[in-house]
Amino acid sequence: MPHLLAVQLDSYLPVLLIFVMAAIFAVVNIVASQLIGPKRQEAVKGMPYESGMNPIGGARRRFNVRFYILAMTFLVFDVEIIFLYPWAVTFTQLGPRSPEGLLFLGRILFFIAMSVAAYVYAWKKGVFRWD
Repeated sequence: MPHLLAVQLDSYLPVLLIFVMAAIFAVVNIVASQLIGPKRQEAVKGMPYESGMNPIGGARRRFNVRFYILAMTFLVFDVEIIFLYPWAVTFTQLGPRSPEGLLFLGRILFFIAMSVAAYVYAWKKGVFRWD
């Protein structure tokens, strides 16, 4: 049994190696930025960068919640595209007139219909208006 455990642990060696490499990379970047980076703090260098213009007001101002709702809507449709690609690859590999083909088509049509319904709901609620 100990030999079987050693074989199972050997399969995790590449994952452990990736974690070690990531940790070394992070430490090297932090140390290098401390050694190579600028040492003097000046008023101009400490200012936030806003496309070459002097900043107006504080950085901690509130944004309208519609910005976040629009971003979430974008992410939902991004995820939908991510789900459509593997479905399309699998669907094209199904035989013509196979029983799974109609099931696959029905599932994706339901998925798209629910996404469109969510979009229409958001449109009716006024999420996309910038008044």
